[in-house]
Formats: sequence, C-alpha cells, structure tokens
Amino acid sequence: MSTFADFVLPAAAGYCIGSVPFGLLIACVFKGIDPRRGGSGNVGATNVARLCGFRWGLLTLACDLLKGCLPVLFTASSGDYGAAYRIGACVVLGHMFSCFLRFHGGKGVASTVGVFLALAPGALILAGAACILTIWKSGFVSAGSLVLVGLLPVLLLFSGPPGSVPFALCIAALVVWAHRDNIRRLRRGEEKPWLARRERP
Repeated sequence: MSTFADFVLPAAAGYCIGSVPFGLLIACVFKGIDPRRGGSGNVGATNVARLCGFRWGLLTLACDLLKGCLPVLFTASSGDYGAAYRIGACVVLGHMFSCFLRFHGGKGVASTVGVFLALAPGALILAGAACILTIWKSGFVSAGSLVLVGLLPVLLLFSGPPGSVPFALCIAALVVWAHRDNIRRLRRGEEKPWLARRERP
C-alpha cells in the first residue's frame, strides 16, 4: 500500500495536472477558436499566440509553466529529488499525451521550463536566455526550444541537484522527439516563424 501511495498516486497526479490543456481552454473560452484546427494544430503557447494573439499565448505559456513548476517545487522542497523527477516527468508526459485530448497535446517545452524552474532556476535562466536569443535571431520558437533542452543537461553538470543530468537528458529526448516534424521543416526551410500572420480556422 505504501508503494502505491508513494509512487503511483503522485505520478498519476502529476500526469493529470500535466494533461490539463490550458491552450485549448484559453483559446476556446476567450476567442472561440480551437487551436487544433488552425496554424500548426498544436495546443501550445506558440500556436495559441499565432491564432489568438500574443497575450493569450503568453497566458497559455504561464499556465503551462506553472503546472510544471508548482508540483515539482512542492515535492523538491522536502529534499526528495527522486520523487520530484518522477512527478516532473509525468507532468511533461501529460502535457504531451493528454488524457483529455485522446493522448495528444503540446510539445512539452513550457512544462519543462516550469519543472526546471523549480529544480534548478540558475541553469534554467541561462538556458532560457540562449533560447530567447535563438528565437530572436532565427525567428523560430522550435529552434529556441531545441537549444533550451540541449543546453540544460550541460549546465546541470555544474549547478544541478543530484541526479538532474540523467533526468534532463530524458526530458530532452522527449522534447526533441516531439519536435521531429519541426526539425524536418527547419531542414527544408519550411518552418513557420513565430511572428507569422495570425490564422483563423
């Protein structure tokens, strides 16, 4: 029973929190737009911003970030980093494979930012700065996202809590896999810049 309470329940709670599709809720409630039917078809902050406007994309980003940050911050505060990593991984998986969206979802970047903001804010700020610089120079959020998750394991070698590097490598692999279509479009020169004209479904 203790194993169930200690492992299964927190993991399930993390997954359910991660599964909440804030982008879909915000776009539908405030703008009457289903982001799955326009732009990239994704429910993440970038597509919501493209379809609904920057402030709604920013609100989506904040909500997705908090759903990664708060559960991990609460768990890590006890010093149990193993539990924090498990819950963080489940939040990211829920974001990507939401039980409320037939196991589809976002690409895990915003929730990843939230998770590492709780675990290693210094490393996250440096990786985030590199991400923003990449987006500013290239115009592609996907490129910045890949830079962020690629840098995090390296930075955590110097400033991360115990066991954070393998955890960051696993999360990076998930996010890179989720961006496989973006990577193909970047290679072909077909990726949409984040300032593309807003579309309506």
